[in-house]
Amino acid sequence: MDFSSDPDHDAIRDGVRRVCADFPDEYWRRCDAEHEFPWDFYRAMAAGGWIGIAIPEAFGGGGRGITEASIVVEEVAASGAAMNGASAIHLSIFGMGPVVKHGSPELQQRVLPQVASGELHVAFGVTEPDAGTDTSRITTRATLAADGSHYLVRGRKVWTTKAPYCEKVLLLVRTSPRGDAGRPTDGMTLLLADLQRPEVEITPIAKAGRNAVVSCEVVYDDLPVAVADRVGEEGEGFRYLLDGLNPERILIAAEALGTGRAALRRAVAYAGERVVFDRPIGQNQGIAFPLARAHMELRAAELAVREAAWRYDRGLPCGEAANTAKFLAAEAGYAAADQAVQTLGGMGYAAEYDVERYWREARLMRLAPVSQELVQAYVATQVLGLPKSY
Repeated sequence: MDFSSDPDHDAIRDGVRRVCADFPDEYWRRCDAEHEFPWDFYRAMAAGGWIGIAIPEAFGGGGRGITEASIVVEEVAASGAAMNGASAIHLSIFGMGPVVKHGSPELQQRVLPQVASGELHVAFGVTEPDAGTDTSRITTRATLAADGSHYLVRGRKVWTTKAPYCEKVLLLVRTSPRGDAGRPTDGMTLLLADLQRPEVEITPIAKAGRNAVVSCEVVYDDLPVAVADRVGEEGEGFRYLLDGLNPERILIAAEALGTGRAALRRAVAYAGERVVFDRPIGQNQGIAFPLARAHMELRAAELAVREAAWRYDRGLPCGEAANTAKFLAAEAGYAAADQAVQTLGGMGYAAEYDVERYWREARLMRLAPVSQELVQAYVATQVLGLPKSY
C-alpha cells in the first residue's frame, strides 16, 4: 500500500465536498425530523456522477473501485450528513454488485445504466423477522409458474431500506426448501423484482435514528417476477449475495468513519469556544484527552478501511480485513459521537447542535449490516480457527 497523497482520490474528496457544501446540518436536521428523503441531495450527487462511481463504464458508470466508493460515502458522512446522507446513496453504489457479476447481459443493459444515472432506485430485500442474521432460515418463497415464464413470490422481509421510493428490489428467496439441498444456504435465488405493485405491502418501521431514510417491513403476496429478472442461476443466490458482503462492510465502515469525523469536528470546535471558569473547556485534560483518543481511534480505523478496500480492489482475500474494518470503524465512530455528546454536556442532547443526531446514527453501525458479535464470531472461527459457536 502507498500512503502518499493520490491526486485522483484528492479530487474525489474535493468534488464530493463541493456538492455537500450546499447541504448543511440544518438540511439534514430537517430531513431527519420530518422523516423526509433527501431528494435534493440525491439528485445533486447523481448529477455529479457519484452514484454510479463503482458501476462499470460500459453501463454508464465511473468504473472505479470500492476504494473510490468508500471515499465518496466517507466524505458525505463527514460533511454532517452522517448516515442519512450516506444511506441515501450507498445501496445504488454497491447493491448492484451481484447484477454486475452474475446478471444476464440483457438484465445488465436494462437496469445498470439507469442505476448509474440515479434514475432507477433499487432496494435490498434479504432480512426476515424470523431469520435475522441466520440467512439460511429465510422462508420467502418463489414458485416457478407452470409455463416457466415467471415466479410467484410470497413472504415477508424487514429492514428494507428506501422501499417506498424504489422501483425495484434485489430479493433473496427460496426456490428449494431448506434441507432439500446439501447445505442450508443452497436453494436460494436472487430476483430483481418490481416493488411498487399491488401484490406488495410496504410498512415503515419507527426507529431511533437515520429517519430521513426509511426502513420498512415488506410483505409479498404472490408477486410475479419474470424469469428474465432472475440474477444468474436458480439456487445460487446466496453465493451471489456473498460477492456483495465484503464491499458492503467496507462502505459501512467508511460511513461510520465519516460520521465519527463529523462528531469530533463539532466537539473540538465547541471545546475551543466554550468558556467555563474563565478558560476554554478544551484546556482541561478531562475534555481534551478523550477527544484526542477519539481522533486516534478514528485514524486507526481509517487504516483498516483503506487496507480492506485496497485488498478488495486487487482481487485479494479480504474477508478478515473487511470485517475488521467494519468492527473498528463502528466502534470508533460511535465512541467519537458519544464523546461529542459528553463534551457538549446538556447541549449535546439538544437537536440544534446535531451531535445527538450523529450519536443516534453512529449507534446503528454497531448493529448493521452485521452485528459486532457476529464479526467477532467470524474472526474467531475463520481466522483463529476456534470451534464454531452457532
